[in-house]
Amino acid sequence: MIKFLLEKEFKQIFRNTFLPRMILAFPVMVLLVFPLAANFEIKNINLCVVDNDHSSYSNQLVQKVISSGYYKLTSVVENSKEALHQIEKDKADIILEIPANFEKDLVREQTAHLLISANSVNGTKGGLGSAYLSDIVTDFSSEVREKWIQSATATKFPVIEMVSQNRFNPHLSYKIYMVPALMVMVLTMLCGFLPALNIVGEKEAGTMEQINVTPIPKFVFILSKLLPYWIIGFTVLTIAFGVAYAVYGLSPAGSVGTIYFFAALYILGISGFGLVISNYSNTMQQAMFVMYFFMLILILMSGLFTPINSMAEWAQYITVFNPLKYFMQVMRLVYLKGSGISELGTQFIALFCFASFFNIWAILNYRKTV
Repeated sequence: MIKFLLEKEFKQIFRNTFLPRMILAFPVMVLLVFPLAANFEIKNINLCVVDNDHSSYSNQLVQKVISSGYYKLTSVVENSKEALHQIEKDKADIILEIPANFEKDLVREQTAHLLISANSVNGTKGGLGSAYLSDIVTDFSSEVREKWIQSATATKFPVIEMVSQNRFNPHLSYKIYMVPALMVMVLTMLCGFLPALNIVGEKEAGTMEQINVTPIPKFVFILSKLLPYWIIGFTVLTIAFGVAYAVYGLSPAGSVGTIYFFAALYILGISGFGLVISNYSNTMQQAMFVMYFFMLILILMSGLFTPINSMAEWAQYITVFNPLKYFMQVMRLVYLKGSGISELGTQFIALFCFASFFNIWAILNYRKTV
């Protein structure tokens, strides 16, 4: 019996010429476009410089800031009033004002002051831009001090050298952090929306009435609805793996089998959630809007764009009931850290509970009338 139901489901999927193309093209387009758009790295910051010193040290500092790759020198003005006009005209994001006697104070008193002004209409850009610039100025100060120490012959000063090592993402590439999470979003959109439109689509087409008069158990019927999207989910995930490796050179640090194991649980859970919505909906339009409402909240509170630890405390409690959060953690931990199943016990229990809960709900909620 299950064989014929699965045959019916796949025929319905492939009868629609658009769906197979979307299933293949959607993960490719998302992984090609989103890592470039959903990028929270702050670069190409417009910098305006007010150099009142015109010394060799001030010139070296400006060159160091520009060579960092984060800033683009847009203008060099004579005074702070002109610099503020540059910000008001949206031609500058950060102002670096170097006072007169900057080099003299640095050499004689070994201390000097700078003024950093940021346009904080965009708080993230203004805050990170100021922080980056402060770090560059601090690094410049350390370089100058090291040169003085090396050139000193009478007195020897101890020097402590710190070398930072970034684990799991050595070059701090935001794409490496985003690509595994975007795979979760792709699975959620396809394996959540399509089942949500499945049963209600049959209601509108009138085929559900024919199924209801057959002796098919509710469990077998729901299982026949889940298995095709389970297979589609694995296909989409495999395509995403290929795109991530071909375009970004990104491959899992851990076992691919671990990802597929957790993906099996997650796809069953999110597909079951879609079937629950489909059972309650009377039209495809209603199912689509209800699913969109939940997907928007689940994706935004999953840690995809903003860390969960940065959310308000009440919001962090809500994320406990978000299945996307756990599978997103699995993808990032396996891809970046190489974590195994033994280290992902919390995520396994959560995804197992979600899959069991939604599928049992879908079976019990399906109203079969004879």
